[in-house]
Amino acid sequence: MKNFIAELKWRGMIHDMTPGTEEYMLSQPIAGYLGVDPTSDSMHIGNLVPVMMLVHMQRAGHTPIALVGGATGLVGDPSGKDKERQLQTIEMVEKNAAGIKKQLEHFLEFDNVSNPAIMVNNYDWFKDISFLDFLRDTGKHITINYMMSKESVKKRIQGDTGISYTEFAYQLLQGYDFYHLYHHKNARLQVGGSDQWGNITTGTELIRRMSEEEAKAYAVVCPLLTREDGSKFGKTAGGKSVWLDPEKTSPYEFYQYWLRVGDSDAENFIKIFTLKTQEEIENLITEHVKDPGARSLHKALAEDLTKRVHGEAGLKSAHTLTDFFFGRIKSKEALNALSQNEWRDVSRSSDIKQLSKEKLSSGIGILDILVETGITQSKGEARRSIEKDKSVKVNMESCTSLDTELSMEDVFFDTYLYIQKGKKNKFIIELI
Repeated sequence: MKNFIAELKWRGMIHDMTPGTEEYMLSQPIAGYLGVDPTSDSMHIGNLVPVMMLVHMQRAGHTPIALVGGATGLVGDPSGKDKERQLQTIEMVEKNAAGIKKQLEHFLEFDNVSNPAIMVNNYDWFKDISFLDFLRDTGKHITINYMMSKESVKKRIQGDTGISYTEFAYQLLQGYDFYHLYHHKNARLQVGGSDQWGNITTGTELIRRMSEEEAKAYAVVCPLLTREDGSKFGKTAGGKSVWLDPEKTSPYEFYQYWLRVGDSDAENFIKIFTLKTQEEIENLITEHVKDPGARSLHKALAEDLTKRVHGEAGLKSAHTLTDFFFGRIKSKEALNALSQNEWRDVSRSSDIKQLSKEKLSSGIGILDILVETGITQSKGEARRSIEKDKSVKVNMESCTSLDTELSMEDVFFDTYLYIQKGKKNKFIIELI
């Protein structure tokens, strides 16, 4: 059995833990869990730090439990929030939980290992507990004073919006999750982000007070990450979250996020988000220091994560679009090899111009296309670009004749046309 805590320590993944955790986990295999509330049908990369804790737990010989909060997701966790979350319906929570379960399977082994991961939903045990029973059997064991001392509660009480009883009681629900899994799944450990410390330790306290035997319940929390420039981890430069769902964040956008992080971030993130050994990572850092321009460290990080989240096909697509945007696709044949999803990704990341499909269907000259789409301001500029500057390309092929006409035969997937003016001005013409 490997030392789970030592593995997390060298990777910089421990913010705090309860005393005795390392010794207890070395004495015997245990089960440990992470709770994920289904506030969306996809996780974002900020969720991956505690997920990787589960991964290392399983690799160390322990049993990881992924708890999808079908019940707690209906209430909303106040941790890290300065105002009340918008409540969701049962249907929304069920849909979101299904999406998260599918994504967790990219990280945890649920079959063909001696310690397979377990997936649970806390709605399964909360749905049959009445409000009065919960108050009598659980609520009486935790004092208001104890609950008020938690940072997530104090912050909201001191703020302008206050906190509702619904969110105030959230820590009791999460605490009961730990109690339930302690007695039904042998869960002796809960992991999470550092913002969850208060909720997790409420669970260890509840187990101590409600259990007849001497309680053996532990907690380990990881740091909340920020980028080296102080910006929020998991957000693009434009402020968008980086999701695991390819419909929300394409494999290309996902790949580029990791490729563009700063040097110190790359050194930090490759320890946290990959399973590379300490020696492999040290070698990559040394190689990067020798030749920073090659960005070998960043590429190793981006490729490892993109492949894990999006598979071989997603990584191949990310490479293809990277080649496209950096000018390494230089032929119509290579352009024609792009899939429909890749064309969609290109359009999401390019300067988009629109043109009537009806006009193209009847045939339209290149001069009219350049002017109508706004690529040039006048036909005079269009003529100079074609005849004198020879700077216009249509679908990667140079356009040298003012009489060139385009039709639907030049369009990809009945929707896209690619025009380039000069080396840097690239346009996707989207037919409407």
